[in-house]
Parts: sequence; C-alpha cells; structure tokens
Amino acid sequence: MIAEQSEKRSGQRVLAALPVFLKSAEGITRDVSASGVFFWTSVSTCVLGELISFSVEFKRPEGRMMLKCQGDVVRMEPRAADIGVAVKILESAMEFG
Repeated sequence: MIAEQSEKRSGQRVLAALPVFLKSAEGITRDVSASGVFFWTSVSTCVLGELISFSVEFKRPEGRMMLKCQGDVVRMEPRAADIGVAVKILESAMEFG
C-alpha cells in the first residue's frame, strides 16, 4: 500500500514567468504564491537552508514594480544547465518605479 504524502505548500501557486534578480545572478519564475516562489537560474548561488535576498519584477502600464524579498531556500532542483530554487518568503516589500 502506498501512503499519500501531505501537501507541504501553504498557498495557491500561480504559473508566471517573471524576471528574478539576485546579487550575482538572474532568473525567471516558474510559479509564485503569497508565501513563496520557485525560479530557474543558470548560476548556482543559492544553498539549501540559506537566507537570500531577491527581487521579482512586475511590469505594469504605469511602470515597473519590484517585489523585494528575503526568504529561506527550501528546495533545489537541477535541470540540465539550470537550477530550480524554491524559496519560502519571510519578508517582502513592494517598490514602484
């Protein structure tokens, strides 16, 4: 008999390809939620369990909007030349520009 695993994600995810900016790398989101984000990047600058700072860019007709975040790296997935990074958001602030 196979036991079902409980879902660890706490928020509803939205598929979205948005630019992500880290200190020394860039990436693109696969999905986002109110509590976390998963993004692909070609530079492995993240470590499991590490606290990271990053920004997610939203383009609007009125101009650019940046979601500045701090979060905990909770999962990493290798894929060819890219690394998938799942981050639980601990703090965030919106900047308009």
